[in-house]
Amino acid sequence: MSTSASPQGNLATSSDEGIHTDSSVTDRLVESNRAYAADFTDPGMDARPVLKVAVVACMDARLDLHDALGLALGDCHTIRNAGGVVTDDVIRSLTISQRALGTRSVVLIHHTGCGLESLTEDFRHEIEMEVGQRPAWAVESFRDVDQDVRQSMQRVRTSPFLLHTEDVRGFVFDVHTGLLREIEPA
Repeated sequence: MSTSASPQGNLATSSDEGIHTDSSVTDRLVESNRAYAADFTDPGMDARPVLKVAVVACMDARLDLHDALGLALGDCHTIRNAGGVVTDDVIRSLTISQRALGTRSVVLIHHTGCGLESLTEDFRHEIEMEVGQRPAWAVESFRDVDQDVRQSMQRVRTSPFLLHTEDVRGFVFDVHTGLLREIEPA
């Protein structure tokens, strides 16, 4: 079975039975899990990350964080959302990561060509017009990725809920070169 992304972004699966579009992608994922589980051996790991680091990054499908950072299973906590923005929910996850599971460092990763650079808060208004209810969340769109990384670093560093705010570093991942570029805090 081979998998490819079409130009429209739909996942298509080729097999002897023909081509299945994204209506069966969940079935394909569940089937892949069965194959994975057949060879799975419990690594006996603790939920505490070995490297005591939490990585906050964008959900963009082009970012393979473990490969890009040389991480193995169990090395870190990975928290992802649209833009890799530090929101209240990210602070919640980081608080649990630090206070209950022992992480001490925070790495923030945004990236070039982020979809949030092309959205505005009008996106929320459009959704409200469509569904009749305004979303409670902010889009957190931005125009300057470096400045947004600085803002995210500042949100982590000033959170009263986090125990460890001295080792917070922010980066921009270049989706064309695979390189990280460190952003100095404000």
